[in-house]
Amino acid sequence: MQIYGIDLSKDKFDVNFVNEKGVEKNKTVKNNLRSISSFLSEVPSETILCAEHTGSYGDLLVYLSNQCGVPIALVSGYSVKHSLGLVKGKSDPKDASRLREYGERFFDKLSYSEYHSAEISELRQLSSLRSQLVKARKSILTGAHARTVMPIQSLAVKRHLMLTLGFLDAEIIEVEKEIELLIRTNKELAENYDLTISVKGVGPVIATDMLIKTGNFKIIDTARKAASYAGVCPFPNSSGKMVAKSRTVPFADKGLKSLLYMGAKSAVKHNKEYRLYYQKKVQEGKPHYLIMNNVANKMLRTIYAVLKTKTPYSSEHICLDPREIKTNRSEKKVA
Repeated sequence: MQIYGIDLSKDKFDVNFVNEKGVEKNKTVKNNLRSISSFLSEVPSETILCAEHTGSYGDLLVYLSNQCGVPIALVSGYSVKHSLGLVKGKSDPKDASRLREYGERFFDKLSYSEYHSAEISELRQLSSLRSQLVKARKSILTGAHARTVMPIQSLAVKRHLMLTLGFLDAEIIEVEKEIELLIRTNKELAENYDLTISVKGVGPVIATDMLIKTGNFKIIDTARKAASYAGVCPFPNSSGKMVAKSRTVPFADKGLKSLLYMGAKSAVKHNKEYRLYYQKKVQEGKPHYLIMNNVANKMLRTIYAVLKTKTPYSSEHICLDPREIKTNRSEKKVA
């Protein structure tokens, strides 16, 4: 099995590999359809590509690799940097060489990537466009608020401002309709979407983002993985005699974490169970953000539970005590 290290960039990517004679080689490939297709056609059989995860720059390479049947693993630059010890110097060929070395040393830990389906890919782009429109609207409103305190205000500016805000509002609504239509045209997406929004505190925006980030709950298939991905899962923090409080780590999807926080606020307000939990923890003296983090974690567990059982969330559902379930099972075995 031969490993090709690939350092990605917007216009090109550098490739490092060892040929059949044991000589290390470097080459540069343009990051476009024709060049990548030609490169993949020359790759020997039983070859694995190990590339740095750099967002959308590697989407075309991943897609074409899947089409050509060439396994490709995307690894984070942080993992590569901290796995090779003390290294000096940095350049694209050196980074490609380090990626190849990482793939050879940690071959058993490589996780192969598959590009999103056509529906998830389009959903991802529509959601990104909606976020940009909302951000633009917020920026304009912030500037408009600052102008309200000025002693002399322009009527022309106000007229154009209202027109722009009206246009943005209309476009946001149209994009949301496109997202809804796309989800409804796919039976599996629609089913998981309906189950997700049945959980109190989870709205269309959170449900859509989770469909995208989890690959329709197939790539991230457990609540524990989702909590770790979103950064709402605490990890132990101890060494020797030092035992500190468990903390969340900064390596997470900040966008999803922010949405889950807003969902947790809504759940505490409208869900009696969550509200009682919040009040109890406040009385115990727990910090607000720690409680909201726990609520977000509980929301994720609830989402994956309703997906597993294919049953919409119900506030009247009574969860049996695990100790009682164990006792009943023991009694049946004795009988």
